[in-house]
Amino acid sequence: MTLAKAFAVSLLGLSGTIIEIEAEISSNLPSFVLVGLPDASLSEARDRVRAAAHNSGLALPGRRVTVNLSPASVPKRGSIFDLAIAVAILAADGKIPASSVSNFIHLGELGLDGSLRAVEGILPAVLAAKQSGWASVIVPIQNLAEASLVEGVKVLGAGNLAQVARFHGARLQENNLLTAAVAEPAEKTSEPAVPDFADVIGQDEAVEAAAISAAGAHHMLLIGPPGAGKTMIAERIPSILPPLTNDESIEVTALRSIAGRFRKSGSLAMSRVRPFEEPHHSATLASLIGGGAGFPRPGLVSLAHQGVLFLDEAPEFQRQFLESLRQPLESGEVLVHRSAGVARFPARFQLVMAANPCPCGNFAGKARACVCASSARMAYLGKLSGPLLDRIDVRLRLQPVSPAQITLARLGALQIGRSSAELRERVIQARQRAKQRLAGTPWEVNAQVPGAYLRRHLQIAKDVVAPLNLALDRGTLSMRGYDRCLRLAWSSADLAGRSQVQPEDVAKATLLRGGDGVTSW
Repeated sequence: MTLAKAFAVSLLGLSGTIIEIEAEISSNLPSFVLVGLPDASLSEARDRVRAAAHNSGLALPGRRVTVNLSPASVPKRGSIFDLAIAVAILAADGKIPASSVSNFIHLGELGLDGSLRAVEGILPAVLAAKQSGWASVIVPIQNLAEASLVEGVKVLGAGNLAQVARFHGARLQENNLLTAAVAEPAEKTSEPAVPDFADVIGQDEAVEAAAISAAGAHHMLLIGPPGAGKTMIAERIPSILPPLTNDESIEVTALRSIAGRFRKSGSLAMSRVRPFEEPHHSATLASLIGGGAGFPRPGLVSLAHQGVLFLDEAPEFQRQFLESLRQPLESGEVLVHRSAGVARFPARFQLVMAANPCPCGNFAGKARACVCASSARMAYLGKLSGPLLDRIDVRLRLQPVSPAQITLARLGALQIGRSSAELRERVIQARQRAKQRLAGTPWEVNAQVPGAYLRRHLQIAKDVVAPLNLALDRGTLSMRGYDRCLRLAWSSADLAGRSQVQPEDVAKATLLRGGDGVTSW
């Protein structure tokens, strides 16, 4: 046969397109032509495939080889197509049966010695293959554990091109077959160590605020002098969030796969712990939102999907960096436009920001005097714009723990704090109550519920919301702030196990929300 087909997957964001790879061998002068909108790295597959085939005992014919990647309108990139190109040519040359090759998706990069090497994005590629109706996939053996996370697909791992050729029926001498690496089966779940709230001394109000934020997936801002425990509390929020569901874990793992996190860490396991991303204030805009030359990659807001994005010393971040968060905070996704197309990455994260009250950090502190001018203090927190702060539900000021509290804790006279396990159980039950209340709607947590639905379908007794109505009438609370207080009140009630919002829930929500100006909270 002089014409054969194989199949691979081209990724753009988390979306994948099945690529049909046609190989034709004609009796013209020896050459290797690759068409179908390949990028530079894919164009180099010609040399990799020819050398890999030769060193595997499957030398390509000394004739004209034409490979077409269809559909030609879809941009293709990277070395993930190497294996599919090689088996398509071998099938066209009659070295392996074309009928067997066309039944599998082939993914992987070839080395010059014929070895099959790991590539990024295997998990979303296998997911795309499954969604397109494919049931069998061949991947590099190093990617086998990652690809096996997708249920309902038969995934085979290979260490080299000769193994794949023999599987499809090629007749090879044993000494031409490279030795395959043996992959240890990876665990489907991996639970990294997460700091516990039991380590927190004092700060009961902040711990309760963190629990309410976790219960309703509310965004949070902590302001206080250095040493007040802002970072300590933020780092422990993932420990009280409900574990990821199977679908959520697959989605989070797919994003990490595209970003190359598996290759960097060497870990292929799927975790149930929600992500925690903590960028440095010198991070670039592309690293936060996503980007890349030609083909987009997910940024930290997407890697924090279904988890927590923590910005320590938030006013130190570039203004453009902070303002870029407004769109994903509202929509829960990021659109990255590049020449190859538009990639859509999910970005539904819980934002936690920490800030000092002034440049020196000592304003409103008890130990040291602030040396900043009032204009400097206003300009410092003014870096957090009004539209961004308006999207933050919980805005809390912290004071350092007193030496007396620390001494009592050391002596055992003061309970160190509630454990994360206890708080997590309360949060899980609170989310279950919210989920039952919102059954039949597109929302599962209180932070996602629109204000119109809250006021129309989840009405609260007039005497309970009277303080909010009064603040709205006086102009000390905007309509958006009013709605966010209602969401916080419902989260407080859910965390307390109440089916209806009570006056104490409204009072707590008003305290946590604060006013609409930086100086009012």
